[in-house]
Amino acid sequence: MTTYRVEKDSMGEMRVPQEAYYGAQTQRAVENFQISQYRFSRHFIEALGEIKRCGAEVNGQKGWIDPKIAQAIVAAATEVVEGKWDPQFVLDVFQTGSGTSTNMNANEVIANRATEILGGAMGSKKVHPNDHVNFGQSSNDVFPTAMHLSLLNVLKRNTIPSLEKLGSQLANKAKAFDKIVKMGRTHLQDATPIRLGQVFSGYAAQVAQSVARLKGVMEPLGELALGGTAVGTGINSPKGFAKEVIARIAKRMDLSLGEAKNHFAAQGAKDAIVEASGTLKTTAVALMKVANDIRWLGSGPRCGIGEIRLPETQPGSSIMPGKVNPVIAESLTMVCAQVIGNDVTVTIAGQSGNFELNVMMPVMIHNVLESAQLLAKASENFRVKCVEGIEADEKRCQEMIEKSLAMCTSLAPKIGYDQAAAIAKEAYKTGKTVREVAKEKKILSEAELEKILDPWRMTEPD
Repeated sequence: MTTYRVEKDSMGEMRVPQEAYYGAQTQRAVENFQISQYRFSRHFIEALGEIKRCGAEVNGQKGWIDPKIAQAIVAAATEVVEGKWDPQFVLDVFQTGSGTSTNMNANEVIANRATEILGGAMGSKKVHPNDHVNFGQSSNDVFPTAMHLSLLNVLKRNTIPSLEKLGSQLANKAKAFDKIVKMGRTHLQDATPIRLGQVFSGYAAQVAQSVARLKGVMEPLGELALGGTAVGTGINSPKGFAKEVIARIAKRMDLSLGEAKNHFAAQGAKDAIVEASGTLKTTAVALMKVANDIRWLGSGPRCGIGEIRLPETQPGSSIMPGKVNPVIAESLTMVCAQVIGNDVTVTIAGQSGNFELNVMMPVMIHNVLESAQLLAKASENFRVKCVEGIEADEKRCQEMIEKSLAMCTSLAPKIGYDQAAAIAKEAYKTGKTVREVAKEKKILSEAELEKILDPWRMTEPD
Protein backbone atom coordinates (compact mmCIF):
# COMPACT_ATOMS: atom_id res chain seq x y z
CA MET A 1 0.00 0.00 0.00
CA THR A 2 1.25 3.50 -0.85
CA THR A 3 1.83 5.72 2.18
CA TYR A 4 1.51 9.49 1.99
CA ARG A 5 2.76 12.64 3.62
CA VAL A 6 0.89 15.93 3.63
CA GLU A 7 2.45 18.96 1.96
CA LYS A 8 1.03 22.45 1.56
CA ASP A 9 1.08 24.96 -1.24
CA SER A 10 -0.80 28.23 -1.80
CA MET A 11 -4.02 26.28 -2.43
CA GLY A 12 -3.85 24.22 0.76
CA GLU A 13 -2.94 20.70 1.80
CA MET A 14 -2.13 17.89 -0.65
CA ARG A 15 -1.34 14.23 -0.10
CA VAL A 16 1.94 13.26 -1.74
CA PRO A 17 3.40 9.73 -1.92
CA GLN A 18 5.81 9.35 0.97
CA GLU A 19 8.72 8.28 -1.23
CA ALA A 20 8.23 11.14 -3.74
CA TYR A 21 10.72 13.99 -3.81
CA TYR A 22 8.23 16.22 -5.57
CA GLY A 23 5.60 18.14 -3.60
CA ALA A 24 2.08 19.50 -3.60
CA GLN A 25 2.15 21.47 -6.85
CA THR A 26 3.53 18.53 -8.80
CA GLN A 27 0.96 16.19 -7.26
CA ARG A 28 -1.85 18.54 -8.30
CA ALA A 29 -0.51 18.49 -11.85
CA VAL A 30 -0.27 14.68 -11.76
CA GLU A 31 -3.98 14.55 -10.99
CA ASN A 32 -4.92 17.33 -13.42
CA PHE A 33 -3.05 16.11 -16.48
CA GLN A 34 -3.54 12.38 -16.96
CA ILE A 35 -3.54 12.73 -20.72
CA SER A 36 -0.78 10.65 -22.30
CA GLN A 37 2.32 8.57 -21.71
CA TYR A 38 4.56 11.37 -23.02
CA ARG A 39 7.09 12.68 -20.50
CA PHE A 40 9.90 15.21 -20.79
CA SER A 41 13.15 13.78 -22.14
CA ARG A 42 16.44 13.29 -20.34
CA HIS A 43 17.93 16.23 -22.27
CA PHE A 44 15.22 18.59 -21.05
CA ILE A 45 15.51 17.48 -17.42
CA GLU A 46 19.30 17.89 -17.64
CA ALA A 47 18.83 21.46 -18.90
CA LEU A 48 16.41 22.28 -16.08
CA GLY A 49 18.86 20.92 -13.53
CA GLU A 50 21.70 22.95 -15.02
CA ILE A 51 19.70 26.18 -14.75
CA LYS A 52 18.87 25.47 -11.11
CA ARG A 53 22.45 24.46 -10.28
CA CYS A 54 24.04 27.54 -11.81
CA GLY A 55 21.32 29.78 -10.38
CA ALA A 56 22.02 28.49 -6.87
CA GLU A 57 25.77 28.98 -7.31
CA VAL A 58 25.26 32.64 -8.19
CA ASN A 59 22.60 33.20 -5.53
CA GLY A 60 24.83 31.71 -2.85
CA GLN A 61 27.97 33.60 -3.87
CA LYS A 62 26.09 36.90 -4.01
CA GLY A 63 24.41 36.26 -0.67
CA TRP A 64 20.96 36.48 -2.20
CA ILE A 65 20.12 33.21 -0.44
CA ASP A 66 21.83 31.50 2.51
CA PRO A 67 25.12 30.03 1.21
CA LYS A 68 24.52 26.72 3.05
CA ILE A 69 21.13 26.37 1.43
CA ALA A 70 22.67 27.29 -1.92
CA GLN A 71 25.30 24.57 -1.53
CA ALA A 72 22.62 21.98 -0.81
CA ILE A 73 20.64 23.14 -3.86
CA VAL A 74 23.76 22.85 -6.01
CA ALA A 75 24.34 19.28 -4.78
CA ALA A 76 20.71 18.29 -5.40
CA ALA A 77 20.58 19.98 -8.81
CA THR A 78 23.79 18.22 -9.79
CA GLU A 79 22.05 14.90 -9.14
CA VAL A 80 19.19 16.06 -11.39
CA VAL A 81 21.66 16.95 -14.14
CA GLU A 82 23.22 13.51 -13.84
CA GLY A 83 19.86 11.75 -14.14
CA LYS A 84 19.57 10.39 -10.59
CA TRP A 85 16.04 11.72 -10.11
CA ASP A 86 14.55 11.26 -13.59
CA PRO A 87 11.77 8.99 -12.23
CA GLN A 88 10.62 11.93 -10.09
CA PHE A 89 9.78 13.98 -13.20
CA VAL A 90 6.35 12.47 -13.54
CA LEU A 91 4.34 15.07 -15.43
CA ASP A 92 2.55 14.75 -18.73
CA VAL A 93 3.76 16.87 -21.63
CA PHE A 94 0.16 18.05 -22.14
CA GLN A 95 -0.08 20.40 -19.17
CA THR A 96 -0.02 24.11 -18.43
CA GLY A 97 1.17 25.89 -21.56
CA SER A 98 3.93 27.78 -19.76
CA GLY A 99 5.51 24.63 -18.36
CA THR A 100 4.99 25.98 -14.83
CA SER A 101 4.07 22.51 -13.56
CA THR A 102 7.36 21.05 -14.77
CA ASN A 103 9.39 23.99 -13.46
CA MET A 104 7.76 23.42 -10.07
CA ASN A 105 8.40 19.69 -10.41
CA ALA A 106 12.11 20.53 -10.67
CA ASN A 107 11.93 23.10 -7.86
CA GLU A 108 10.20 20.66 -5.51
CA VAL A 109 12.45 17.69 -6.24
CA ILE A 110 15.56 19.81 -5.75
CA ALA A 111 14.15 21.51 -2.64
CA ASN A 112 13.22 18.24 -0.94
CA ARG A 113 16.49 16.60 -1.85
CA ALA A 114 18.43 19.66 -0.62
CA THR A 115 16.37 19.60 2.60
CA GLU A 116 17.32 15.95 3.02
CA ILE A 117 21.01 16.79 2.46
CA LEU A 118 20.74 19.40 5.25
CA GLY A 119 19.19 16.83 7.59
CA GLY A 120 15.60 18.02 7.31
CA ALA A 121 12.44 16.07 6.57
CA MET A 122 10.94 16.05 3.09
CA GLY A 123 8.02 18.45 2.94
CA SER A 124 9.36 20.61 5.77
CA LYS A 125 10.54 23.26 3.29
CA LYS A 126 13.80 23.83 5.09
CA VAL A 127 14.80 24.52 1.51
CA HIS A 128 11.84 26.22 -0.18
CA PRO A 129 11.03 25.41 -3.84
CA ASN A 130 9.99 28.99 -4.65
CA ASP A 131 11.95 31.17 -2.24
CA HIS A 132 15.25 29.33 -2.64
CA VAL A 133 15.42 27.03 -5.68
CA ASN A 134 13.46 29.41 -7.94
CA PHE A 135 15.03 32.61 -6.59
CA GLY A 136 15.51 35.23 -9.32
CA GLN A 137 13.56 33.08 -11.77
CA SER A 138 10.10 32.47 -13.16
CA SER A 139 8.67 29.50 -15.00
CA ASN A 140 8.16 31.93 -17.86
CA ASP A 141 11.89 32.45 -18.38
CA VAL A 142 13.22 29.15 -17.01
CA PHE A 143 11.12 26.90 -19.23
CA PRO A 144 11.99 28.60 -22.57
CA THR A 145 15.63 28.70 -21.49
CA ALA A 146 15.54 24.95 -20.88
CA MET A 147 13.90 24.51 -24.29
CA HIS A 148 16.80 26.23 -26.04
CA LEU A 149 19.48 24.52 -23.96
CA SER A 150 18.11 21.02 -24.46
CA LEU A 151 17.68 21.46 -28.20
CA LEU A 152 21.14 22.96 -28.61
CA ASN A 153 22.57 20.04 -26.68
CA VAL A 154 20.85 17.43 -28.87
CA LEU A 155 21.73 19.20 -32.11
CA LYS A 156 25.39 19.63 -31.17
CA ARG A 157 25.99 16.21 -29.65
CA ASN A 158 23.63 13.95 -31.58
CA THR A 159 21.85 15.23 -34.68
CA ILE A 160 24.65 17.15 -36.40
CA PRO A 161 27.39 14.54 -35.75
CA SER A 162 25.13 11.75 -37.06
CA LEU A 163 24.35 13.69 -40.20
CA GLU A 164 27.99 14.60 -40.73
CA LYS A 165 28.97 10.93 -40.56
CA LEU A 166 26.19 10.00 -42.97
CA GLY A 167 27.25 12.73 -45.38
CA SER A 168 30.86 11.56 -45.19
CA GLN A 169 29.86 7.97 -45.98
CA LEU A 170 27.75 9.09 -48.93
CA ALA A 171 30.73 11.11 -50.18
CA ASN A 172 32.91 8.02 -49.88
CA LYS A 173 30.45 6.08 -52.00
CA ALA A 174 30.42 8.92 -54.53
CA LYS A 175 34.18 8.51 -54.97
CA ALA A 176 34.01 4.72 -55.09
CA PHE A 177 31.26 4.75 -57.74
CA ASP A 178 32.61 7.60 -59.86
CA LYS A 179 33.73 5.40 -62.77
CA ILE A 180 30.40 3.60 -63.07
CA VAL A 181 28.06 5.04 -65.69
CA LYS A 182 24.34 4.36 -65.36
CA MET A 183 21.04 5.66 -66.71
CA GLY A 184 19.76 8.97 -65.46
CA ARG A 185 16.01 9.29 -64.97
CA THR A 186 13.61 12.20 -65.05
CA HIS A 187 9.82 11.90 -64.68
CA LEU A 188 10.54 8.22 -63.86
CA GLN A 189 11.58 7.82 -67.50
CA ASP A 190 14.99 7.12 -69.02
CA ALA A 191 17.11 10.24 -69.40
CA THR A 192 20.75 10.73 -70.36
CA PRO A 193 23.59 8.78 -68.72
CA ILE A 194 24.97 9.83 -65.37
CA ARG A 195 27.75 8.42 -63.22
CA LEU A 196 26.64 6.59 -60.10
CA GLY A 197 29.23 8.63 -58.25
CA GLN A 198 27.54 11.83 -59.41
CA VAL A 199 24.24 10.55 -58.06
CA PHE A 200 25.75 9.84 -54.65
CA SER A 201 27.55 13.18 -54.64
CA GLY A 202 24.11 14.77 -54.84
CA TYR A 203 22.98 12.81 -51.80
CA ALA A 204 26.12 13.79 -49.90
CA ALA A 205 25.57 17.44 -50.81
CA GLN A 206 21.97 17.34 -49.57
CA VAL A 207 23.12 16.04 -46.20
CA ALA A 208 25.95 18.58 -46.01
CA GLN A 209 23.51 21.39 -46.77
CA SER A 210 21.21 20.08 -44.02
CA VAL A 211 24.10 20.20 -41.56
CA ALA A 212 24.89 23.79 -42.55
CA ARG A 213 21.26 24.80 -42.05
CA LEU A 214 21.12 23.18 -38.61
CA LYS A 215 24.33 24.92 -37.55
CA GLY A 216 22.73 28.15 -38.68
CA VAL A 217 19.83 27.83 -36.22
CA MET A 218 22.18 27.40 -33.26
CA GLU A 219 22.94 31.11 -33.02
CA PRO A 220 19.33 32.23 -32.41
CA LEU A 221 18.83 29.27 -30.07
CA GLY A 222 21.81 30.55 -28.09
CA GLU A 223 19.78 33.60 -27.02
CA LEU A 224 18.19 32.68 -23.68
CA ALA A 225 15.08 34.07 -22.02
CA LEU A 226 16.54 33.76 -18.51
CA GLY A 227 16.35 37.13 -16.75
CA GLY A 228 12.97 38.12 -18.13
CA THR A 229 11.03 36.43 -15.28
CA ALA A 230 7.24 36.84 -15.56
CA VAL A 231 6.65 39.04 -18.63
CA GLY A 232 10.12 40.07 -19.80
CA THR A 233 10.67 43.00 -17.43
CA GLY A 234 12.92 41.03 -15.06
CA ILE A 235 10.85 41.70 -11.95
CA ASN A 236 12.24 39.97 -8.80
CA SER A 237 15.48 39.02 -10.59
CA PRO A 238 18.60 40.65 -9.12
CA LYS A 239 20.57 42.80 -11.54
CA GLY A 240 23.25 40.73 -13.28
CA PHE A 241 21.75 37.40 -12.14
CA ALA A 242 20.92 36.11 -15.62
CA LYS A 243 24.21 37.16 -17.18
CA GLU A 244 26.27 35.31 -14.57
CA VAL A 245 24.07 32.23 -14.59
CA ILE A 246 24.17 32.01 -18.40
CA ALA A 247 27.96 32.33 -18.41
CA ARG A 248 28.19 29.37 -16.03
CA ILE A 249 25.75 27.29 -18.08
CA ALA A 250 27.69 28.06 -21.27
CA LYS A 251 30.92 26.84 -19.69
CA ARG A 252 29.34 23.72 -18.19
CA MET A 253 27.49 22.68 -21.35
CA ASP A 254 30.15 23.95 -23.77
CA LEU A 255 27.65 26.03 -25.70
CA SER A 256 27.71 29.54 -27.15
CA LEU A 257 25.05 31.36 -25.12
CA GLY A 258 23.93 34.85 -24.24
CA GLU A 259 21.03 36.67 -22.63
CA ALA A 260 18.20 37.55 -25.02
CA LYS A 261 18.63 40.91 -26.69
CA ASN A 262 14.91 41.49 -26.21
CA HIS A 263 13.18 39.59 -23.43
CA PHE A 264 9.70 40.45 -24.65
CA ALA A 265 10.33 38.68 -27.95
CA ALA A 266 12.08 35.81 -26.16
CA GLN A 267 9.05 35.08 -23.98
CA GLY A 268 6.14 36.23 -26.11
CA ALA A 269 7.33 34.31 -29.17
CA LYS A 270 9.17 31.07 -29.86
CA ASP A 271 10.46 31.89 -33.33
CA ALA A 272 13.87 30.27 -32.85
CA ILE A 273 12.20 26.97 -31.94
CA VAL A 274 9.88 27.23 -34.95
CA GLU A 275 12.88 27.93 -37.19
CA ALA A 276 14.77 24.97 -35.76
CA SER A 277 11.78 22.68 -36.27
CA GLY A 278 11.40 23.89 -39.85
CA THR A 279 15.07 23.18 -40.46
CA LEU A 280 14.69 19.68 -39.04
CA LYS A 281 11.71 19.23 -41.37
CA THR A 282 13.85 20.35 -44.31
CA THR A 283 16.45 17.80 -43.25
CA ALA A 284 13.76 15.12 -43.12
CA VAL A 285 12.61 16.01 -46.63
CA ALA A 286 16.19 15.69 -47.89
CA LEU A 287 16.73 12.35 -46.17
CA MET A 288 13.45 11.00 -47.48
CA LYS A 289 14.55 11.78 -51.05
CA VAL A 290 17.86 10.00 -50.47
CA ALA A 291 16.27 6.96 -48.80
CA ASN A 292 13.59 6.60 -51.45
CA ASP A 293 16.11 6.88 -54.30
CA ILE A 294 18.26 4.20 -52.72
CA ARG A 295 15.22 1.93 -52.31
CA TRP A 296 14.32 2.36 -55.97
CA LEU A 297 17.87 1.95 -57.28
CA GLY A 298 18.14 -1.28 -55.31
CA SER A 299 14.75 -2.61 -56.37
CA GLY A 300 14.63 -6.12 -57.74
CA PRO A 301 16.70 -8.17 -57.39
CA ARG A 302 15.83 -9.38 -60.90
CA CYS A 303 12.75 -7.48 -62.02
CA GLY A 304 13.47 -3.99 -60.76
CA ILE A 305 16.08 -1.33 -61.47
CA GLY A 306 18.79 -3.17 -59.56
CA GLU A 307 21.67 -0.79 -60.26
CA ILE A 308 22.83 -1.07 -56.66
CA ARG A 309 22.70 -3.89 -54.11
CA LEU A 310 21.63 -3.12 -50.55
CA PRO A 311 22.84 -5.05 -47.51
CA GLU A 312 20.52 -7.87 -46.51
CA THR A 313 19.46 -7.29 -42.91
CA GLN A 314 16.44 -9.53 -42.30
CA PRO A 315 13.88 -11.75 -44.07
CA GLY A 316 11.33 -9.62 -45.86
CA SER A 317 8.23 -11.76 -45.98
CA SER A 318 6.28 -14.20 -43.87
CA ILE A 319 4.99 -15.92 -47.03
CA MET A 320 7.60 -15.42 -49.77
CA PRO A 321 10.79 -17.38 -49.03
CA GLY A 322 14.02 -15.58 -49.82
CA LYS A 323 12.47 -12.15 -50.15
CA VAL A 324 14.60 -9.35 -48.66
CA ASN A 325 13.25 -5.82 -48.31
CA PRO A 326 14.96 -2.41 -47.97
CA VAL A 327 13.84 -2.13 -44.36
CA ILE A 328 16.52 0.28 -43.15
CA ALA A 329 15.60 2.84 -45.79
CA GLU A 330 11.92 2.30 -45.01
CA SER A 331 12.59 2.97 -41.34
CA LEU A 332 14.27 6.26 -42.21
CA THR A 333 11.37 7.37 -44.40
CA MET A 334 8.94 6.75 -41.53
CA VAL A 335 11.10 8.85 -39.22
CA CYS A 336 11.08 11.59 -41.83
CA ALA A 337 7.29 11.46 -41.99
CA GLN A 338 7.11 11.76 -38.20
CA VAL A 339 9.44 14.78 -38.20
CA ILE A 340 7.38 16.49 -40.89
CA GLY A 341 4.25 15.90 -38.81
CA ASN A 342 5.96 17.16 -35.66
CA ASP A 343 6.76 20.40 -37.45
CA VAL A 344 3.07 21.02 -38.10
CA THR A 345 2.44 20.87 -34.34
CA VAL A 346 5.37 23.16 -33.61
CA THR A 347 4.18 25.64 -36.24
CA ILE A 348 0.69 25.81 -34.74
CA ALA A 349 2.13 26.05 -31.23
CA GLY A 350 4.42 28.86 -32.30
CA GLN A 351 1.37 30.94 -33.21
CA SER A 352 0.16 30.77 -29.61
CA GLY A 353 2.33 33.54 -28.24
CA ASN A 354 -0.55 35.41 -26.64
CA PHE A 355 0.67 38.83 -25.53
CA GLU A 356 3.71 38.30 -23.23
CA LEU A 357 3.91 34.50 -23.17
CA ASN A 358 3.65 31.51 -25.48
CA VAL A 359 1.27 28.99 -23.93
CA MET A 360 2.08 25.85 -25.91
CA MET A 361 5.72 25.47 -24.96
CA PRO A 362 5.67 21.91 -23.54
CA VAL A 363 4.32 20.33 -26.72
CA MET A 364 6.71 22.44 -28.81
CA ILE A 365 9.83 21.23 -27.06
CA HIS A 366 8.56 17.65 -26.86
CA ASN A 367 8.07 17.53 -30.62
CA VAL A 368 11.21 19.36 -31.67
CA LEU A 369 13.40 17.29 -29.36
CA GLU A 370 11.77 14.13 -30.67
CA SER A 371 12.50 15.26 -34.23
CA ALA A 372 16.14 16.02 -33.46
CA GLN A 373 16.68 12.73 -31.66
CA LEU A 374 14.84 10.63 -34.25
CA LEU A 375 16.88 12.11 -37.08
CA ALA A 376 20.09 11.49 -35.14
CA LYS A 377 19.26 7.83 -34.50
CA ALA A 378 17.79 7.10 -37.92
CA SER A 379 20.69 8.75 -39.77
CA GLU A 380 23.18 6.68 -37.79
CA ASN A 381 21.22 3.50 -38.43
CA PHE A 382 20.89 4.26 -42.14
CA ARG A 383 24.63 4.90 -42.44
CA VAL A 384 25.76 1.79 -40.56
CA LYS A 385 23.18 -0.75 -41.72
CA CYS A 386 22.54 0.43 -45.26
CA VAL A 387 24.85 3.00 -46.86
CA GLU A 388 28.13 1.44 -45.72
CA GLY A 389 27.22 -1.85 -47.38
CA ILE A 390 25.83 -0.56 -50.69
CA GLU A 391 27.46 -2.11 -53.74
CA ALA A 392 27.10 -1.18 -57.39
CA ASP A 393 25.96 -3.67 -60.00
CA GLU A 394 28.17 -2.39 -62.80
CA LYS A 395 27.03 -4.97 -65.32
CA ARG A 396 23.38 -4.04 -64.80
CA CYS A 397 24.21 -0.35 -65.18
CA GLN A 398 25.94 -0.95 -68.52
CA GLU A 399 23.15 -3.14 -69.87
CA MET A 400 20.48 -0.58 -69.09
CA ILE A 401 22.41 2.29 -70.67
CA GLU A 402 22.78 0.50 -73.97
CA LYS A 403 19.07 -0.32 -74.08
CA SER A 404 18.02 3.25 -73.39
CA LEU A 405 16.38 5.34 -76.11
CA ALA A 406 17.77 8.45 -74.42
CA MET A 407 21.15 7.62 -75.98
CA CYS A 408 19.93 9.49 -79.03
CA THR A 409 20.19 12.78 -77.09
CA SER A 410 23.87 13.16 -77.92
CA LEU A 411 23.07 12.68 -81.63
CA ALA A 412 20.73 15.69 -81.74
CA PRO A 413 23.46 18.39 -81.99
CA LYS A 414 24.94 16.53 -84.97
CA ILE A 415 21.90 15.36 -86.95
CA GLY A 416 19.10 17.53 -85.53
CA TYR A 417 16.35 16.89 -83.02
CA ASP A 418 13.80 15.49 -85.51
CA GLN A 419 16.12 12.93 -87.07
CA ALA A 420 17.37 11.85 -83.63
CA ALA A 421 13.76 11.41 -82.47
CA ALA A 422 12.99 9.28 -85.53
CA ILE A 423 15.92 7.00 -84.67
CA ALA A 424 14.63 6.67 -81.09
CA LYS A 425 11.14 5.77 -82.30
CA GLU A 426 12.45 3.18 -84.73
CA ALA A 427 14.65 1.67 -82.04
CA TYR A 428 11.64 1.39 -79.74
CA LYS A 429 9.44 -0.10 -82.46
CA THR A 430 11.99 -2.67 -83.61
CA GLY A 431 13.50 -3.52 -80.23
CA LYS A 432 16.94 -2.49 -81.47
CA THR A 433 19.33 -0.14 -79.69
CA VAL A 434 19.88 3.45 -80.77
CA ARG A 435 23.40 2.50 -81.74
CA GLU A 436 22.21 -0.32 -84.00
CA VAL A 437 19.65 1.84 -85.82
CA ALA A 438 22.13 4.70 -86.26
CA LYS A 439 24.68 2.31 -87.77
CA GLU A 440 22.13 0.84 -90.15
CA LYS A 441 21.15 4.29 -91.39
CA LYS A 442 24.83 5.27 -91.79
CA ILE A 443 24.07 8.79 -90.58
CA LEU A 444 27.63 9.15 -89.31
CA SER A 445 30.84 7.19 -89.59
CA GLU A 446 31.29 4.35 -87.13
CA ALA A 447 34.21 6.14 -85.48
CA GLU A 448 32.11 9.26 -85.02
CA LEU A 449 29.17 7.24 -83.71
CA GLU A 450 31.38 5.49 -81.18
CA LYS A 451 32.65 8.84 -79.97
CA ILE A 452 29.22 10.49 -79.76
CA LEU A 453 27.51 7.47 -78.18
CA ASP A 454 30.18 7.00 -75.51
CA PRO A 455 28.14 7.06 -72.27
CA TRP A 456 31.03 8.49 -70.25
CA ARG A 457 31.24 11.55 -72.52
CA MET A 458 27.56 12.18 -71.86
CA THR A 459 28.17 12.69 -68.12
CA GLU A 460 30.15 15.91 -68.60
CA PRO A 461 29.54 19.14 -70.53
CA ASP A 462 30.62 18.77 -74.17
